[in-house]
Amino acid sequence: MKRALPLDRLFFLAGPTGCGKTSLALKLAERCRGEIVNADAFQVYQGMNTLVAMPSAREKSQVPHHLFAIIPPDEDFDVAQYIERIHPVITNIIARDRLPIITGGSGLYIKALTHGLSPTPPADAELRAKCDTLPLEDLIKWLKIIDPEAADTINLKNRRYITRAVEITLLSGCPSSTLKKDWQMSPEPTFRGIVLLREREELYTRINQRTLEMFGRGVVEEVKQLAPCSCTAEKAIGLREIRQLIEGHGSIEETIAAIQQNTRRFSKRQATWFRREKGFQKICVETDEQADSLVGKVLAAFPDLLSIS
Repeated sequence: MKRALPLDRLFFLAGPTGCGKTSLALKLAERCRGEIVNADAFQVYQGMNTLVAMPSAREKSQVPHHLFAIIPPDEDFDVAQYIERIHPVITNIIARDRLPIITGGSGLYIKALTHGLSPTPPADAELRAKCDTLPLEDLIKWLKIIDPEAADTINLKNRRYITRAVEITLLSGCPSSTLKKDWQMSPEPTFRGIVLLREREELYTRINQRTLEMFGRGVVEEVKQLAPCSCTAEKAIGLREIRQLIEGHGSIEETIAAIQQNTRRFSKRQATWFRREKGFQKICVETDEQADSLVGKVLAAFPDLLSIS
């Protein structure tokens, strides 16, 4: 069994998309002999730099970055693979007496680091193949029978979510919703980390502007050149909308508006997730507040981070 990570040697910087994690992580890493480790489920993919707001080459040159653009877009990637990948990275950073700064907005990835993986069974190829033969409506009916709570809470338009819930319930003999709830309610470990939050309207304004800038930096051409994508890579916000634009469906203005709306909805779900996580300290960013000021707040809350330098 893989040894647990030394949580007292890590620092977590989480928050919804567009809140300013990248700039704060850079400043914090410079002050605390830190190295930035990705905790974003889409920034692991290659060829999607603009679409997923990957740190720029200039930003990556300022401090070491890890686990960014490491997976071809046609490969599936999940939280178990992420944990497998991150262990040696963190071990190496700590061995060099530097601070791993785990940065991203994928709450499931971060929770797996702080709490361990959810105790769910691995995928079963035979059962999954059987599920794949069923119409979506029949799969939903099956889920409602064996785990009605899951059917009430997950996105019933997402076949992969439904299949996984059915699979977990049948293989474990326990409703997937119960396993998930038990994991979420597990005793809170002690770790160092913050959630960066902004007022909703300001966050939405930043998201809208970033989407416009994304198109100015050539995201349409990036998507045109993108290799075929796996099921997990396909979920990157904006990918489906831009492909529809390329195929001649809708205008660029409609595409931008759709991506802005979907990103805002995603950021709302992220903020809700992180507000529930009790192990983090919350830092609310004031309007026009710069990263230098935020670093001061972080170090005031965690003065021991300076002992790394």
